[in-house]
Amino acid sequence: MAYRIAADLLVLFHFAFILFVVLGGFLVFYRRLFSWLHLPTVIWGVLIEFSGWICPLTPWEQSLRIKAGQVGYSGGFVEHYLIPLIYPEALTPETQIILGVLVLILNVYIYVLMGVRNR
Repeated sequence: MAYRIAADLLVLFHFAFILFVVLGGFLVFYRRLFSWLHLPTVIWGVLIEFSGWICPLTPWEQSLRIKAGQVGYSGGFVEHYLIPLIYPEALTPETQIILGVLVLILNVYIYVLMGVRNR
């Protein structure tokens, strides 16, 4: 039971991390200090999407699920949890690049707005 709870908590953390990558720039409007945490996460998120790598949290979650007696899954976190919610088709490398570009554009836009606001 502990492994299952740990896997579920890891999924929640992973989802929160992705939300922070995508939307964390808005926190920078309130405190510039968040940029020191947010910028590295954006770089990591975009790198994962552009390279096609699997985030290290995914195999960790899968191993916890297997230890809990559950079935693991193939592919990455985004493919398994998020893409079925957003897109009916399977995740392709092209889709990953598009997602990475969208995250990058959104965050560049947020930081440009912040720079304009601070002038």
